[in-house]
Amino acid sequence: MIRQIVVLYYSRHGSTKAIARQIARGIESIPHCEALLRTVAEIEPQQQPASDPIITLEELKQCHGLAMGSPVWFGNMAAPLKHFWDQSTMLWLSGDLIDKPACVFTSSSSLHGGQETTLQTMMLPLLHHGMMVLGIPYSEPALHNTQSGGTPYGASSVSHGRNQPLTDDEIELAQQLGKRLATIATSLT
Repeated sequence: MIRQIVVLYYSRHGSTKAIARQIARGIESIPHCEALLRTVAEIEPQQQPASDPIITLEELKQCHGLAMGSPVWFGNMAAPLKHFWDQSTMLWLSGDLIDKPACVFTSSSSLHGGQETTLQTMMLPLLHHGMMVLGIPYSEPALHNTQSGGTPYGASSVSHGRNQPLTDDEIELAQQLGKRLATIATSLT
């Protein structure tokens, strides 16, 4: 049986999308797991078109796990991602996401730009839906050594205000988080 794990993200400048891709690589390194890269619709349609398909509630309902990511917007998840969750009441009422594993990831332009609070705001709808939220344990060596992104709450990156590639630690932590999510999803189904 193939376990489909949704990697849901919103990205305006590409940093969050880059982490999503690394989490997807981690997921797909686990046998019988497939990452479905999805984004959310823009609130203002004049924004650039999405590079990955827009998530549907049915895809979320059917998934075996979820990784969710957003850039830091004033210490909070981006409005389009929050808007998507505000539409998920039917899944909440039916309990379709209860006991599914989930994790979160983010990106910011500075190290102290609100990464941990953004990760925590993304956890709130997941907890209300009854999902099991996973972080990155300190058994991951890169978490001890990173000088850029990565927290026990989830994977992250720091762009320092410019579009730059992820660091080796950011890549490692994102892939390990994806592996952990896929491993737990596999053990639960």
